[in-house]
Amino acid sequence: MAKTFAAAQAKQEFGNLLDNAQREPVTITKKGRPVAVVMSMQEYEHFQELENAYWASQADKAYQEGFLSAADSAKALQKLWKKAKS
Repeated sequence: MAKTFAAAQAKQEFGNLLDNAQREPVTITKKGRPVAVVMSMQEYEHFQELENAYWASQADKAYQEGFLSAADSAKALQKLWKKAKS
């Protein structure tokens, strides 16, 4: 089970919070509600890699399905704008 610190406890025991965060993400609560998570840099970098991989897969999917380039999008929007003004 993940470790939880109340905000006041996290402030008073910051070193302990950092030690715990090296082992697993730590939830910080305020008035009983979760408001933040503290995690190791290694864990954060892992999440960043996962996010980058996700967005790369989404870009590849868009490419495979066909998409408009930025220039083509601008041209299409200009056409629509001209039509709307007429």
